[in-house]
Amino acid sequence: MPKSKTAKPDARKTTGRTRQPDVTRRNILDAALVEFAAKGLSGARVDEIAARSGSNKRMIYEYFGNKDGLWLTVLERAYERMREEEHAIDVARMSPVEGMRYLMEFNFKFCSRNPEFIALLNAENLHKASFLKNSKKIRELYTPLLVVITDLLQRGQRDGVFRKNVDPVELYTTIAALGFFYFSNIHTLSTIFGRNLLSPKQQKTRLDHSIAVVLGYLRP
Repeated sequence: MPKSKTAKPDARKTTGRTRQPDVTRRNILDAALVEFAAKGLSGARVDEIAARSGSNKRMIYEYFGNKDGLWLTVLERAYERMREEEHAIDVARMSPVEGMRYLMEFNFKFCSRNPEFIALLNAENLHKASFLKNSKKIRELYTPLLVVITDLLQRGQRDGVFRKNVDPVELYTTIAALGFFYFSNIHTLSTIFGRNLLSPKQQKTRLDHSIAVVLGYLRP
């Protein structure tokens, strides 16, 4: 009689079982981003997030502990996404002026493409960053960015195109503010000045102005 062979597990089924928790977790985070951006932490309902993600409350609590834990994870994920997209371009290979221009353009356009990110940051600031203070990831995410900005500033100084003694944190705060303020206040500003600031033309005008302001400051 031929020896019986032990059946090998179907690799596709094993992979599917392995990936399922990741898919479920991602679906929950996607649903939570929409709910939190629309209603903030206090107004968001875990029941709604569960229904939107096709999961249940038990699974949400199993993955994230509670609503506060889910909120922090959504915040961290939003920051991670921003930094990942930003690092997709090797700024170190650019000239100092090109690199600085890229960082400003990326920051502005990311805010334009991701209104949920603006909503999350507004909500977290209302809580005085009490949840973000518990994050172990955020500072690690921003350390490489400050290294990049410092390198651009130092190379720009050596090339004679940037002024000396520029604080990279102060500079990044200005770059971030020029985009964040515009989009976080875009509806009130549009109403006050009678302009559709969401239009592509107005956004380009604002971006060009912001780049000119920052590069003008950096000029020696």
